[in-house]
Amino acid sequence: MWANAARRVGYALLVILLVTIGVQALMAMAPGSVAEVILGEAATPDAVAAMNAQLGYDRPFIVQYLDWLFSALQGDLGVSPITHIPVMDAIMQRLPVTIELAVLALSIALIVAVPLAVLSATFPNRPLDRGINGVTSAFLSIPAFVAGPVLVYLFAVTMKSLPALGWTPISEDVGENLRGAILPALAVALTEIAAFHRVLRADLIGTLREDYVSAARAKGMSRSYVMFRHAFRPSSFSLLTISGLSLARLIGGTIIVESLFVLPGIGQLISTSIIQRDVVTVQGVVAFIAIGFVVINMVVDLGYGIIDPRVRRAPVSKKSSTTAKTPGKAVSA
Repeated sequence: MWANAARRVGYALLVILLVTIGVQALMAMAPGSVAEVILGEAATPDAVAAMNAQLGYDRPFIVQYLDWLFSALQGDLGVSPITHIPVMDAIMQRLPVTIELAVLALSIALIVAVPLAVLSATFPNRPLDRGINGVTSAFLSIPAFVAGPVLVYLFAVTMKSLPALGWTPISEDVGENLRGAILPALAVALTEIAAFHRVLRADLIGTLREDYVSAARAKGMSRSYVMFRHAFRPSSFSLLTISGLSLARLIGGTIIVESLFVLPGIGQLISTSIIQRDVVTVQGVVAFIAIGFVVINMVVDLGYGIIDPRVRRAPVSKKSSTTAKTPGKAVSA
């Protein structure tokens, strides 16, 4: 157990190192510099060079990275040369917005996808199943930057029921906060609905074909009882995994939606920082998101034991791993 945990932590550290090195390399290759942003378009080359030297950007690439890395290991992600605000403070100020948007989008996706998957698995290859598959396929083909303007036109411009832009903190007004968050969350949730539906539908159909489910039906148990008592839980492993990964991805992948709806979240922070060539802020935000992604993955692994205690108790052997992969057959035994 401890060896597995240590190996996971080692992989996580390697991923974070590679990601942050890649970010700094890409920012270094981008045209312009933060000194030009600070001094303005009228700045002379000598002034820009002097500002870069003052900020330490004239040093070799590896020296700049190691200096940032040693500070980050001590909990200091640096200070933005543009806003003069510590990067960690800027992240903490905007993190609640991004987390709320990601959690709301994930909740919408699960609330819509789970009933659709149950209906599809209950009536596979029937007209209802085909219709649901057609709708989710349409959702899957619509990216957030397309869904956002369409939703704004429908609900903000045509129906005038929801605001198109702006953000009200939840501490000020819960109702207005939700009204401002629902459209961007829905724009992000559409593709997640399609992914969740397809994964859960396939797993449910496979589980419903197991012998122990057929035995339960032969005993006269109702269709809904068999679905939710015997089939749903062992079919939800894949859904748990992709839900956790989706939450991590949504926290770091809301850049377009936050910029489109003018939301003061991490996505808008990193977007603005890239435009301003603020390497310190971009690198700090990316490192923070990478750490969050790794932590959520570990939480997902722990969630397997909550859904099926046999995963928690099973000894590490080939036989036990096979049993864990076929929960339906294990129950029948």
